[in-house]
Amino acid sequence: MSPAAAVPIADATHNVELLFGLFLIFAAAKLSAEIFERLKQPAVVGEILAGVLIGPHCLGWVTSTEASHLLSELGVVFLMFNVGLETKPAQILGVGSTATVVAVLGVVLPLAGGYALMRTPPFSSGVSNIEALFVGTAMVATSVGITARALASLGHLGSQSARIILGAAVIDDVLGLLVLAAVSSAAQGAVNVTELGLTALLSIAFIAFMALFAAPALTRAAPHAVRLRVGNAEFAVAVALCFGAAAAAVKIGVAAIIGAFLAGMALAEAAEKRHDLHAQVKGATELLVPFFLVNIGLQLDLSLFGDASTLWLSAALIAVAVVTKLVGCGIGALKLGRRAALQVGVGMIPRGEVGIVVAQIGLALGVIDSRLFGAVLIMACATTIIAPPLLRPLYGPSKALAE
Repeated sequence: MSPAAAVPIADATHNVELLFGLFLIFAAAKLSAEIFERLKQPAVVGEILAGVLIGPHCLGWVTSTEASHLLSELGVVFLMFNVGLETKPAQILGVGSTATVVAVLGVVLPLAGGYALMRTPPFSSGVSNIEALFVGTAMVATSVGITARALASLGHLGSQSARIILGAAVIDDVLGLLVLAAVSSAAQGAVNVTELGLTALLSIAFIAFMALFAAPALTRAAPHAVRLRVGNAEFAVAVALCFGAAAAAVKIGVAAIIGAFLAGMALAEAAEKRHDLHAQVKGATELLVPFFLVNIGLQLDLSLFGDASTLWLSAALIAVAVVTKLVGCGIGALKLGRRAALQVGVGMIPRGEVGIVVAQIGLALGVIDSRLFGAVLIMACATTIIAPPLLRPLYGPSKALAE
């Protein structure tokens, strides 16, 4: 057989392996979600644990590939776009001051708590200031995708506390990325204050533009979309806006999910009466989100649990991560009552992929070692799994089930 004839066979084999891997991820996520729903537990936890089970550190059926990572990124982008579609700008602006206080306290306390823990014996042994700062930074930003998924499944995404969580998470993410940029720069020997200030200003300007100018403009322009002849024109325009805003957010220096959420929010008024648009976006979200959730589970190395020192450090990090968000964010929302404050505090607990990314950057820079990386990884996954089951009793019965 000639080399030219062998290429298609190799490509076909690769395609089969790729498609079978994607099948395993999707099927395992949905099967696990179904089991957890029947056990009256959040489906999101089941989907993350499905990743742990089929991942390289347990059954070894699936490993994280470029394709699964891309689908994971698209999954969280569509998740936040879908959440934005159900969140009108006025709803977020109405809780803006409370969300800002929640976000600031939700950044300061975890950063200080993580740093203080790593400077306290016995955890401080051999740990430098910059390592302690990296650990604190990994505890700052909330993985709002996890909370949004849990609240949506409970039917409470439109509640006041949920709007505060979403608003605070946007601010939290911007502040967290600024902290990460500062700490990363310090690890390399210098902090570029001008660059940090420019990123902060661009982030604020972008958020204000999308909420105050883009939203009204899109509401006025929406009726004209029906004149387009391309199939599913409104969906096509919405997805283009989602990707464009996500790309703009990354270019500015913040996360793509911020742009996706703001794009959805800008379209919320226009999409209110367009049930087909909601259905189409929700369909795409349900297809892609399992890859995002399973990918978190794929990254948890179970061998880390065999090291007693890593386990003790992980347990301490989890405790500090939970308490600092619960107390800091809860105090910020205390004027709404104790129950709402608890809802906000618990909703801000998940670190998920955000904490993992910070740890990966620290490891790549040579700032943290494999033990600290493992402890942060366990903390990020544990806080992601802890929060959804706690939200269910705080919010009461699912509205979706009640209806």
